[in-house]
Amino acid sequence: MKLRWAALTVVLALSALMPRGASAQTSQPPSGQRRSGSVGQNYPNPFNPTTRLPFTVGDTAQCDGSRHRVSLRIYNLLAQVVAIPVIEGASSTTGGGEPIENIELECGRYVAFWNGKYLSTSRDAASGVYMYRLEVDGRTAAVGKMFYGK
Repeated sequence: MKLRWAALTVVLALSALMPRGASAQTSQPPSGQRRSGSVGQNYPNPFNPTTRLPFTVGDTAQCDGSRHRVSLRIYNLLAQVVAIPVIEGASSTTGGGEPIENIELECGRYVAFWNGKYLSTSRDAASGVYMYRLEVDGRTAAVGKMFYGK
């Protein structure tokens, strides 16, 4: 139990040092640039063993049916890829359960699902802080952090 409190203290200390993801996500892009995407906070957070990540591709207010190449990856604090979440649910453009790795999506809102396992294994990820990064058309659109607690 003492280790959990110590880990939580470290996470809170690191959170105080990191810029707020929400303020970066809600900022308007410079004029002349289209908004490529955003990612919301995972829920629940902290989580065990599964979590969901809401994300948006393109500018949903001015969607012209364009398609974007999208990747969503989860990293540990050593910047190593830990997992690639999957699309939750099915839509007209994608089937549910498809890994979000260089897939084409129309602009809109989606939800990613991570089962707390390492890449393509049945091994649980370790407790700790993880970062997630959304890439749209080869550019980083948004990042966030989450805590996996056992």
